[in-house]
Amino acid sequence: MHIEFRHLRTVRAIHEAGGLAKAADQLNITQSALSHQIKGLEDQAGVELFIRRAKPMKLTAAGRKLLRLAERILPEVEALQADFEGLRMGKTGRLHIAIECHACFEWLFPVLEGFRKNWPDVDVDIRPGLSFDGLPALVREEVDLVVSSDPEDLPGVDFTPLFDYEPVFLASSQNPLAQKDYIEAADLKDQHLITYPVDRSKLDVFTELLAPAGVEPKSMRQVELTAVILLLVASNRGVAVLPDWVVREVRFNSDYVTRPLTKEGRTKRLYAATRSEDTAKPFMSNVIRLARTEPLKLQRGPEPA
Repeated sequence: MHIEFRHLRTVRAIHEAGGLAKAADQLNITQSALSHQIKGLEDQAGVELFIRRAKPMKLTAAGRKLLRLAERILPEVEALQADFEGLRMGKTGRLHIAIECHACFEWLFPVLEGFRKNWPDVDVDIRPGLSFDGLPALVREEVDLVVSSDPEDLPGVDFTPLFDYEPVFLASSQNPLAQKDYIEAADLKDQHLITYPVDRSKLDVFTELLAPAGVEPKSMRQVELTAVILLLVASNRGVAVLPDWVVREVRFNSDYVTRPLTKEGRTKRLYAATRSEDTAKPFMSNVIRLARTEPLKLQRGPEPA
């Protein structure tokens, strides 16, 4: 027996309408076409599905079995159609984000809070891109957006600029380097460097300062939480290099000093990497716009008292 969705809709419509004429109007077909469809379905089943003499028209025992099937399956099909329509209209979807920048959590959560209010039907998740490669995962469709400072020439992937930031040297006001106007690579030879627990290739202090000069710090200590890094620096147990949006709250605190890297300073740019077919989706455009504006508020930081 070959049952189609239209057969299930027909059985449900006749049951609800109580007659062929109203059911045909409900299904937007002619009464003749509806009668022909019922006859074909009954021929397949080998049994009658409706008691035609009854007013209103009623289902037989076999017809009621088919109705129960329709009432179980059709709501799921209609929900799936609504989901597909939402996807076509850009109202629903999936936004799984990989972060190659450990400190980006500082501004990403406010971004996602604003995004959640605008797009409540989009499934959001975050995967810190520290234990896997974010960009290959993007190509494999395991994630949908990668926050990265290292754009690559990848077919089918767009890198949308988000914002520029400055890696900033941070030390205790008691540290001898607090007397300097700017920090050079050689200054860190005698310092205990505190970093996030990520590969050197993803740390600005190495990519922008130490590696090009071939300099190693006296020692390194890896710390997961930004708040703990700030605590250790304030206690003069080491120095750090952090993005400018991280040091906003301590910029005017007398326990700390912040200095540029080199006399000219350093500037880096963050990008949102997305698959090309997803970049123009309304919800993707919205999260990228928020990711451009929210960090600027953090970079400005509080005004000095």
